[in-house]
Amino acid sequence: MATTKELPGLPVEERCLVMGVVNVTPDSFSDGGQWFDSHRAIEHGLRMVEEGADIVDVGGESTQPGAQRVPADEELRRVLPVVTELARQGVAVSVDTMRAEVAAASVDAGAVLVNDVSGGLADPEMARLVAASGVSYVLMHWRGHSHDMQKRAVYTDVVQEVHDELSRRMAVVVDQGVDPGQIVIDPGLGFAKSPDRGHNWALLAHMDRLADLGRPVLIAGSRKRFLGRLLSDAEGSPRAFTDCDDATVAMTALAAFHGAWGVRVHDVRPNADAVRVARAWRTGGADLVHGRADAPRARGGQ
Repeated sequence: MATTKELPGLPVEERCLVMGVVNVTPDSFSDGGQWFDSHRAIEHGLRMVEEGADIVDVGGESTQPGAQRVPADEELRRVLPVVTELARQGVAVSVDTMRAEVAAASVDAGAVLVNDVSGGLADPEMARLVAASGVSYVLMHWRGHSHDMQKRAVYTDVVQEVHDELSRRMAVVVDQGVDPGQIVIDPGLGFAKSPDRGHNWALLAHMDRLADLGRPVLIAGSRKRFLGRLLSDAEGSPRAFTDCDDATVAMTALAAFHGAWGVRVHDVRPNADAVRVARAWRTGGADLVHGRADAPRARGGQ
């Protein structure tokens, strides 16, 4: 599975890219609304770049299991100031949205990637917006909105079914004008995937099967429930989300080693370290200069 495929507006590295998450929401499962204030969210995004993020993913709507949707005007109010300022400072910005209206405004504000967890299913205008704008597009495997998605986590062969459903969605958006070269695929870890039935682990173990689709693969498992379930205590209580960062780093290193194009993470610095270790290990250090990997960028892309 190739890690280096050029995508519109995005960095190109020989290693796996690191996408840092900025949730501009009051109810994020992973960070409890720490970055709901736009000024704090901007500072957090800039700090992520200093710590090694190649892309900063800005979202204004929670997609945790059970979450209810927010109105489009509220989502825009949350994300636009953050997208605008980060882009102004030279950051490669992704907008995490299922709405074409929000994606369009964010692209106008400087976003270079639309990260659509619905794969175009939530808004029939999304594919046309992506096609017209020419930006990069994360197409994720999705079976429904957060309030009932876990009821849809029913599979006979989760790897084959996710593969086939992604393939069909790709065909649909390409038919609507999206260039295949704009697309990154995401198996949708945690979205209509049961942490009790091993769905997420099966997809990670068979990342190579997704290579049949011919597009770069984004792995977005940071702090998700299946990690907490894996690390449950003796009484069976899952580990807290924010106590799963070490497990996330382990997953990042393995995903990068096995050819993921990118990883989406909350705690950037250790994951940025992990992708560099994975690259050096995978290549036997062949592309190091005096033993050094590429260094994180300075603030504002300088």
